[in-house]
Amino acid sequence: MLIGRRTVLQGVGAAAVASVTGLSSSRVSADPISKPLTRTIPSTGEDIPVVGLGSWITFNVGNDPVLLDTCADVVAAFYESGGRLIDSSPMYGSSQATIGYALKKLSLPNPIFSADKIWTSYDSEGASQFAETRALWGLKTMDLMQVHNLLSWRAHIDMLQKKKASGEIRYVGVTTSHGRRHEDLEDILANHDIDFVQLTYNVLDREPEQRILPLARERGIAVIVNRPCQRGTLIQRFSGKPLPPFAAEIDAGTWPQLLLKFIISHPAITCAIPATTRVPHVQENLAAAAGRLPDEGMRKAITDYVAEL
Repeated sequence: MLIGRRTVLQGVGAAAVASVTGLSSSRVSADPISKPLTRTIPSTGEDIPVVGLGSWITFNVGNDPVLLDTCADVVAAFYESGGRLIDSSPMYGSSQATIGYALKKLSLPNPIFSADKIWTSYDSEGASQFAETRALWGLKTMDLMQVHNLLSWRAHIDMLQKKKASGEIRYVGVTTSHGRRHEDLEDILANHDIDFVQLTYNVLDREPEQRILPLARERGIAVIVNRPCQRGTLIQRFSGKPLPPFAAEIDAGTWPQLLLKFIISHPAITCAIPATTRVPHVQENLAAAAGRLPDEGMRKAITDYVAEL
């Protein structure tokens, strides 16, 4: 449910702004009690929860048995809270193997949505890296494979499209982070057949709102958001600061929930992927995907409030 600003903007100093075009037409569904909101993958109509799980740094635990089990507990809590999409990369150390360990240990009754990446500058290494990734996850078919940070993207997109045609993957995507290479990203979105794009977007890193997010909507491309809290720096920055007075009206009880709700309320966003090593945090993140979301007026109020802190 999208919640209007009504009188909650008093004391915040936010002015009214025009609504995002087509906001009300964005397909969003949720159980009013516990199930997370979902968004539709445009290329197929498949729905996935709007909050996923990242693994950068957090799942790079090597062979430590205690830490492996801790990560497995996080995956279990994520799954039990309604989460599905888990994202990783060969760049993330042992994270892929950690996910594979967790999936094998948990034997989940329904599949997670597996998202990983090709990360190599060499065209010839893409296929072998994909095979290794699939083995580390312990899966026959990967849901989504992305070209990480656009490394050798032309060759790797072509390779991944062939894997998609053969049924070895279901979706093809590309990624960037830290706001880099947006001109290249815009060209790929406009001229190539891909299903997903992953990029950095949060309450402070908002440049994608100008061109990339509208283009993704126009082209029917799903959007995954990395660094939703700038690897925790946003949470640290606002820690100890009072939540805005209207936070309760969008069911945001903490700063991480408010920051996530700002992201997933944008109609172009399909899924945000915060990373964590703690079960309470993953439960808190999934709770942000349930209940009410800010409308465009309240999104403006959030950015105005944050700018004043």
